[in-house]
Amino acid sequence: MKRTEPKSFAEIFDENMALAGASDTMARHQACYLWPEIVGPGVNRYTYKRYVDDNGCLHVHISSAPLKNELSFLRKKLIEQLNTAVGSQAITDIILH
Repeated sequence: MKRTEPKSFAEIFDENMALAGASDTMARHQACYLWPEIVGPGVNRYTYKRYVDDNGCLHVHISSAPLKNELSFLRKKLIEQLNTAVGSQAITDIILH
């Protein structure tokens, strides 16, 4: 048996997620989790629910109508920032409710 270099848990986990075909799902949920870091605490204060559907659309429920309107203008930039933070094209659209 051939010896190999030791791997970290993160490397083993990523390899097994790729083999199972769950890398895309994991990236989508990670992008959903990173929403507060991308928009900051001021915007996150008005966010009360968020989730990702199977098509890669991030659904965000905002309690402030003016903020929802302003975020709609920043939609493409937010998608780019989330995808950059995740490292893949996990989010295709953001739907604000």
